[in-house]
Amino acid sequence: MKIELINTGSELLLGRVLNTHQQWICRGLADLGYEVSRQICVPDDGPSIQAAVRESLSRADLIITTGGLGPTSDDITRDLIAQMLGRKLIFDPAVMAQIERYFASRQRSTPPKTELQAMIPEGARVLPNLNGTAPGLAIPCEPNPFSNSSAKALLILLPGPPRELRPMFTDLALPLIQREMPLSAKFVCRTLRTAGMGESLVENKIAPPLEPLVRQGLEIGYCARIGEVDVRLIARGECASEIVAQAELTARELLGQTLIFGIDDDSMESAIVNLLTDQRKTLALAESCTGGMIANRITDVPGASAVLIAGLVTYSNQSKQALLGVRSESLDAHGAVSEVVAREMAEGAIARLDTDYAISVTGIAGPSGGTDAKPVGTVFMALARRDAQTIVRRQFNNFDRETFKFVTSQQSLSMLREQL
Repeated sequence: MKIELINTGSELLLGRVLNTHQQWICRGLADLGYEVSRQICVPDDGPSIQAAVRESLSRADLIITTGGLGPTSDDITRDLIAQMLGRKLIFDPAVMAQIERYFASRQRSTPPKTELQAMIPEGARVLPNLNGTAPGLAIPCEPNPFSNSSAKALLILLPGPPRELRPMFTDLALPLIQREMPLSAKFVCRTLRTAGMGESLVENKIAPPLEPLVRQGLEIGYCARIGEVDVRLIARGECASEIVAQAELTARELLGQTLIFGIDDDSMESAIVNLLTDQRKTLALAESCTGGMIANRITDVPGASAVLIAGLVTYSNQSKQALLGVRSESLDAHGAVSEVVAREMAEGAIARLDTDYAISVTGIAGPSGGTDAKPVGTVFMALARRDAQTIVRRQFNNFDRETFKFVTSQQSLSMLREQL
């Protein structure tokens, strides 16, 4: 089965808006065994949109478009595709009623232009939009007018705003695709999420022992991201579940629980919150160079309030002294970016906030501020534990500021996870 994705929007090509649709939709399809073979982005103009859809229809079984379904002058995808397919636009009272309910729930009158969104191409199936006004559309092309064969195609039009597209895609489009275009073979996929080892080292560790399963149909993929490596295990056919289960067992034995922190959509921060919750432990944070990023990641996880007592961003020397009890003698003798100060920050946090664990980080994010002894990228992180010796590690994260902050937060959370 050939699947193509067409993202419309001049703002995407101008770099004003990040195109997250490609990753979101392709991931959702791939998790179910549907692999996108081509993805393009075109501007909001008639010739570009029509040419892209016509070309995709000439070779693909499933085409998904995003954007261009709204009420403004540049929202022309629905009209252009209906015109290209020779379909009339028919007013749908049920869609109009849904649009009116949407505005009424917000105590607003319905703008006249939104009536355009109730004009539905003949033969299209409406995908209701509960988070906006533009309905999605599923248009069966039977036969496909742009294919040399008599094969049918399915064209799905989704709205552009992510808060509207994502629930519609997950709740309506994916079930429709599975129902109308079922896969011929069973598909199983499991992703192991690791941290603490580079991509090539992970591959060298697990690839040779998994070779017998590869000969049986196992597919192994690796995806390196900042501070993490995902190992993707895929199999198809009657024995898919058994092959993936054996591959996961082997990979876990080789990598160990220290490296593997989760599966599929698990995050490092969710692993931390779950471990702290299970062990009934509490955490305090004392951040300098990460500027609150560790606290932000932890509080992104539901239930974090049960384990995170406080997060202090002690960016200045004065705040390190006033809030954490760091000694002026330590700052004068060793500087804020030092093993001694990192230790005092963590121990001060655990003492003043009465928690089971405390993490501290202090470093030089750059681009200036480095010295020969402590170049830009130097960071010290400490983990204090109640009634135990504090652990301090020095790292060198010579990246841009944003990457520096994330890598540092990842390393500090990994350090805590090892202890937990």
